[in-house]
Amino acid sequence: MARKDIFSSVMNAAPAQTERNDALSYVVTGASRSIKSSFEELAKGSVVELDPELIDGSFVSDRIDDDDQAFQELLAAIAERGQDSPVLVRPHPSISGRYQIVFGHRRVRAARHLGKLVRAVVKPMADQDHVIAQGQENAARQNLSFIERTLFAKRLGDLGYDHAVIKSALALDPTTFSKMQSVSSNIPETIVLAIGSAKATGRDRWWQLSKFLEQPGNQARAAEFIRSADFAVENSDDRFARLFDCLSNTKRPVPKAGASRTKTWAAKDKSLNAEIKDTGKSFTLALKAKNASRFGAYIADNLDELYRAFRESETVGKTGD
Repeated sequence: MARKDIFSSVMNAAPAQTERNDALSYVVTGASRSIKSSFEELAKGSVVELDPELIDGSFVSDRIDDDDQAFQELLAAIAERGQDSPVLVRPHPSISGRYQIVFGHRRVRAARHLGKLVRAVVKPMADQDHVIAQGQENAARQNLSFIERTLFAKRLGDLGYDHAVIKSALALDPTTFSKMQSVSSNIPETIVLAIGSAKATGRDRWWQLSKFLEQPGNQARAAEFIRSADFAVENSDDRFARLFDCLSNTKRPVPKAGASRTKTWAAKDKSLNAEIKDTGKSFTLALKAKNASRFGAYIADNLDELYRAFRESETVGKTGD
């Protein structure tokens, strides 16, 4: 699949005859070019050198922790041959004379560590363009784990960005975005941060963990477990696996036939309410809202996908895979 040009939404598109040294409006054509070559062509004639002490991080973090081995390799490479590709920064929106990183945090950190100036392109841009460029650059590099991207999406939502912006920033398909929402809604950030980036753990395992944490008492159980010696291992994927195994042993009680349980649910913005009745043999969901009919139709249209995901979760819960 052709990669979208990550600069198209932030670099003021210009006619094809625009001079190449006008890096702030140069249009990169060839969608199949690498991120590096696209950026190098974009940046021709506009790279400046900045004191890393004048550069602040992005206003929204997209990493949980850093890969120390990868950073040491980057540090050695920059020390040996210099900084190959520039970072993208914008003038700080509230502090005169300072800059804010759009992307290139590790390169700035390495330059600061080595006492070197940072090669950078400076581009004034609005907050929304900033987060789209930041998210798409990291998505294109594929060096963020599912949970890091999920936490980034949650933080964007907390800042008030709508779903369209978040999907654009992270190049998300509807299924992945839906699972991200489930994960961020049901897994407290304290638990996510305790686990870490979990680079090898994919979306379905995180989604299943979120289903475990929906069960009564499991959030308290998880909060207690992450403070235990059993959880205190170095590798974040191992920490995930240990918490997953701990919670997968919690079985949801099955209602006795004829015993009816009723509970209610409401959207955070109060735009939708639901009444849920479960007798063990039947399960009824009644929606109440202005858009209840449309949302109900959406659920009905996606029953195949929902049931497939349910069957997968049942399999994961039994095997622990």
